[in-house]
Amino acid sequence: MINFSENYYQVKRGVFVLNTILISDPIQEEGIVSLLEDSRCVILQKHVNDATKEELEKVDALMVRSGTQVTDEVMDKMPNLKIIGRAGVGVDNIQIEQASNRGILVINAPNGNTISTAEHTFAMMAGLLRKIPQATQSIKSGEWNRKQFQGQEIYGKTLGIIGFGRIGTELSKRVKAFGMNILVYDPFLTEERAKKNGVTLAEELDYLLENSDIITVHTPLTEDTRHLINQENIYKTKKGVYFLNCARGGIIEEDALYQGIVSGHVRGAALDVFDVEPPTNRNLLELEEVVATPHIAASTEEAQTNVAKQISEDFLRFIDGDPVSSAINLPQLTKDEFTVLSPFFDLVKQMGNFTSQCMKSPVKKVNITYGGKITELDTQILSRWFVRGFLNSRVDQTINEVNAFQVCQQRGISFSETLQDDTHGFTNIIEATIYGEKQSFTIMGTYIPEVGPRIIRLNGFSVDFYPENSLLYIHHNDQPGVIGMVGQFLGNEGLNIATMVVGRKSAGGDAIMVLSFDEPVPTHIVEQIQSNPMITNCQRINM
Repeated sequence: MINFSENYYQVKRGVFVLNTILISDPIQEEGIVSLLEDSRCVILQKHVNDATKEELEKVDALMVRSGTQVTDEVMDKMPNLKIIGRAGVGVDNIQIEQASNRGILVINAPNGNTISTAEHTFAMMAGLLRKIPQATQSIKSGEWNRKQFQGQEIYGKTLGIIGFGRIGTELSKRVKAFGMNILVYDPFLTEERAKKNGVTLAEELDYLLENSDIITVHTPLTEDTRHLINQENIYKTKKGVYFLNCARGGIIEEDALYQGIVSGHVRGAALDVFDVEPPTNRNLLELEEVVATPHIAASTEEAQTNVAKQISEDFLRFIDGDPVSSAINLPQLTKDEFTVLSPFFDLVKQMGNFTSQCMKSPVKKVNITYGGKITELDTQILSRWFVRGFLNSRVDQTINEVNAFQVCQQRGISFSETLQDDTHGFTNIIEATIYGEKQSFTIMGTYIPEVGPRIIRLNGFSVDFYPENSLLYIHHNDQPGVIGMVGQFLGNEGLNIATMVVGRKSAGGDAIMVLSFDEPVPTHIVEQIQSNPMITNCQRINM
């Protein structure tokens, strides 16, 4: 563990540093090695409240655990802040809406502490039913009261799991090995997935409450889940039920749980989290039937290293301009969804950038059409990347996938998505049409695993290229000698054409060519090509 009482900077001599990262809470050094070793990063490790005004004004990225409250006022002090990383799952200490309004990406590490929390929940359950903490305290006090600590087996009992995400799923694997029956309530759990995981789906919460011997909660804390277990429904459970909460304080109403235990209806509870931490209401903790730990379900060496590693890796992806793996204020993707969609991120951003430079009139509307297997997934994240690429060269503010739609709205640009079956012979296609006051522009792209991302159509012309480096997009008459004339002129000017693609709709009609160059094309070259009567339009595009 690093000493956070001292300022720690890493600046490699002779390398220009591009990004300042403030790590506000204690993080194991093994988890941030990739940041410490990256020459582009300056690492400042101190609590945000201890940093100077000058230091905060330089911060580009902020990494926190639960100890730092990232409020609107805190973000005000960091005008360059672009990304906030929570080294853990819960983000209730971060004002998400305010961050989104500022275009700040908020990420977390939902996978890093999954095993630790699942194991801790199982340990709490076993300790609760076998009264291990109470027996430990008794024997250390010099007592030997074997009959007082007679417990119950978990074998054959029904465990009700509320929330079947990563942790609930991992917990189910472990309890099945101990011969437990598993009942799950999760509004998003399908019969197929329940069957695949060997659990029984409860369509209503009441059914789970009425049929479980032990109930554990594994949902996020939201307005819908706050006091999910409450005074009204706690007595719908079996007499002698046990409750576990290693998720978030507030999901189980503490006063209702206290009354349930005191009345004898609830046999006991194991709690790792509380409404207020440290807990100020000691009523529950004073009950012998309650086992408690100080919010340590994720506190293993492995988990703390893993969550820090995940945030560090996402910070570096963000610095490189690549998509992050787990964003809170963006559409959520599973690992499988991310694997399928990630090859399209750079494609749609480049499509947006290319189109933006081709549109010379004010834009009124953007429509993106998806076809193929990607229509089965949430394509909104791809749309955000397209709009990000489209707006970056048109507005005087930082545009990212967080605030892209918001900036569109502010600029009076409407946006829509369309799904279709037609894929024009490809596995997947993405088509974007930009409508302006005086013109419109349509671009279509796809991703071919063996080849990579490709642009396959421009305004109805069939093409095959990928937009990178410096380009010339030329609209011309399909007449003999036009392509040769352009090539000869560029050669005489000392410009080497790296690639060329051509397209036409009919012989002798309109045609296009797209040429790429290793170096930027000078303005006078564009003007001279444009002046030729056979050329309708010559557009320089820098990717």
